[in-house]
Amino acid sequence: MASKRRKNTLKMAKGFKWRRKTNFRAAKEALLKAGKYAYRDRRNKKRTQRRLWIIRLNNALRLLGETYSKFIKKLVDKKIEIDRKVLSQMAVENPQVFQKLVEKVK
Repeated sequence: MASKRRKNTLKMAKGFKWRRKTNFRAAKEALLKAGKYAYRDRRNKKRTQRRLWIIRLNNALRLLGETYSKFIKKLVDKKIEIDRKVLSQMAVENPQVFQKLVEKVK
């Protein structure tokens, strides 16, 4: 039973550098750390994506003579509920439709 556990741990540590891929104790610690980093970075990825959407939106809006913060405020005031991801995609893929939306909000 113990050898199976060790074998599986070392199998999961495949691709790690140096002693961490061959030594059970080092592999176990490395896998614990890797799990913590993976958990943390799954949350950070969402944060990073949102920042990217906001940057894209701000850039597209400034070309149309508007700023991001004022545009979002106007969207909230007019009760238009479109999330930043969709707005960003619209600005990149369909600039004409995005321009019409901005004109409607103004």
